Amino acid sequence: MSHANQFDLFQTRRFLPLFATQFLGAFNDNLFKNAMLVMITFFGLGVGGLGSATLVNAAAGIFILPFFLFSATSGQLAEKYDKATLARMVKLLEIAIMAVAAAGFVLKNAALLLFCLFMMGVHSALFGPLKYSILPQYLEERELLGGNGLIEMGTFVAILLGQIGGTLLVEHNPDNAAVVAAACLAVAAAGYLTSRAMPPAPPQVADLRINWNIFSETWHIIALSRRNMTVFHSLMGISWFWFFGAVYLTQLPTYAKDVLGGNAEVYTLLVALFSIGVGGGSALCEVLSGRKVEIGLVPFGSIGMCVFGIDLFFAKPAVAAAGIGALAFLQDPAHWRLIVDITLLGVFGGFFIVPLYALIQMRSAPEYRSRIIAANNILNSCFMVVAAGASILILSAGASIPQLLLIVALMNIPVAFYVYGLQPEFLMRFLVWIATHTMYRVRHRDLERIPDEGPVILVCNHVSFMDALVIGGAVRRPVRFVMDHRIFKVPLLNFIFRTAGAVPIASAKEDPAMKERAFLKVQEYLSQGEVVCIFPEGRITYDGEMNPFKGGVKEMAERSGAPVVPLALRGLWGSFFSRKDGEAMLKFPRRAWSRIELAAGEPVPAAAVEVEDLQRRVAALRGDWK
Repeated sequence: MSHANQFDLFQTRRFLPLFATQFLGAFNDNLFKNAMLVMITFFGLGVGGLGSATLVNAAAGIFILPFFLFSATSGQLAEKYDKATLARMVKLLEIAIMAVAAAGFVLKNAALLLFCLFMMGVHSALFGPLKYSILPQYLEERELLGGNGLIEMGTFVAILLGQIGGTLLVEHNPDNAAVVAAACLAVAAAGYLTSRAMPPAPPQVADLRINWNIFSETWHIIALSRRNMTVFHSLMGISWFWFFGAVYLTQLPTYAKDVLGGNAEVYTLLVALFSIGVGGGSALCEVLSGRKVEIGLVPFGSIGMCVFGIDLFFAKPAVAAAGIGALAFLQDPAHWRLIVDITLLGVFGGFFIVPLYALIQMRSAPEYRSRIIAANNILNSCFMVVAAGASILILSAGASIPQLLLIVALMNIPVAFYVYGLQPEFLMRFLVWIATHTMYRVRHRDLERIPDEGPVILVCNHVSFMDALVIGGAVRRPVRFVMDHRIFKVPLLNFIFRTAGAVPIASAKEDPAMKERAFLKVQEYLSQGEVVCIFPEGRITYDGEMNPFKGGVKEMAERSGAPVVPLALRGLWGSFFSRKDGEAMLKFPRRAWSRIELAAGEPVPAAAVEVEDLQRRVAALRGDWK
């Protein structure tokens, strides 16, 4: 059953054990890794005479490398076998790795700990594809964005707590590494126990033959991901996020120590701010998107990452302090701007990444979904390994840590233009989201009456130039609009309409060829099971009252057999984009963030569609509120 709130998923067995297993795994990754990094950075643990900065960057690459090496195999395994069973086997592997790591901590053997870090990368590479591909099996489509938001929130909270835990354990037990070892083993055991409560998740392709050649299979699954370019561009967007995040998170220990003059507490505080930001942004995605996968949040997230990443460079203090702790750091007003920048970097990162994960899950074929997620992990690992190498090269060339972070923030600009040029749907949805969340407060009523799948025709009253954007922003499924060709040509809106696949139409008297092309395009959309929206009045109202409906909608329903759902827009009359008191968009706007409503009526079967009846239904839905 669908839930009214994403946090209600914690009450279900189909989500809570998965969340807990993922949370504990991410927590243990970071408990172990951070304990080791703190020993390297602050307590002199080393190997081969390498400096702490080099070892920290090398550790990042060592942890990520297994994602490249083993993701192709793990994607196949998650496709072929029950994912819940695989999760339990992966958690048993984690217990074995932590047993070896315990010896490394007790012996203070950096080489053995780096080996275990590599093996924890193997563990995470095996768990990643099943973690994300299992969500569409456990959750309804309406729950996907919220579920992904909670998973991302939990992951970054686990990162935060793991890093705090690793730091505190080492700081308070510098001569008693057995405490760190015992903690890592205990968390691994708890993760195995939670995995045992995960419900079965049957294989999608039980007869799949495993290709153990990691190179040919890696090439194969990347080619699979390219079959749907929206999915592939989403994978590239996620990979860029992890490049960006890897650079920032990897440099934070040195940034805290050398740039800010802080101790390990300040490093932990910076990680906490970033992690809380990502967790908060991830959880907010469902609220901001109205429980649908809103990819318009992706450009919004990238803009914020760029703005606050650049500002972070200018927010650094002119003079570093001398070994201050977290409390003193927080109390100094000179650091407050930096604190805000770090936190909002995380928030906008959450806006950026959560819709992309949900989009991949929705638009990937079930029989390939685990392998697509594996392709995502491979691309992520490539980007993160490159991030580690690029960081070493840039720092070796003489750049400071703040300059490195500024370079990466500035790289967001060309990357954003490139990705949104290839995939204009992201930018189109962003413009729709901005328009419908800054100009209006939209209330939705009974939109669940619009079928979740299959062809359907929507009919609505026509009040303003914003009608299509309001409907497109409210309806969970992509909507193809049939609209007057003059409205279709309005600057800026034309980009949105073209990208959304809108259909310009003219009357038979004005341009019979255009009308026929429009009807053929509508039939094509409906035959593909899509949603088409028509404004049967044929023009925007001049007096706030509905004009007579034209007969085209009846013909479209008869040709396609698609049901018709009446809609009504309420509250747009008198807005800047309506024709009240003069031409639209030529008068001074009198209202901002106005309250409006979109209401849906009961679907009408194609055989029962009558134009007069549809107009009565829309008028009844609208009522007296124009």
